[in-house]
Amino acid sequence: MPTQKQILLLKVMIVIGLFLILMGHTLLSYNLLTHLGPLGFAIGASCIAIGLICSLPTKIYLTILLMRSERH
Repeated sequence: MPTQKQILLLKVMIVIGLFLILMGHTLLSYNLLTHLGPLGFAIGASCIAIGLICSLPTKIYLTILLMRSERH
C-alpha cells in the first residue's frame, strides 16, 4: 500500500498539472505570446501537454487506489 507521503506527492502533481493546463490555455486564449509567432503557440501548447502528462496518470492511479480501498 502506498504511504500518505506518496499520495500527497500524487496530489501535488495533479495541482501542478492543472496549473500548467490553465496557464497554457491562458497564454493561447489571450494571445499573450503572439509577438513570438509560431514559437508562442508552441510554448502554450507545451504547457498544456506537460500539464496533461502530469495530471492524468496520477488521477488514474488515485482512482485505482480508491477502488482497492473500498473493496477491502
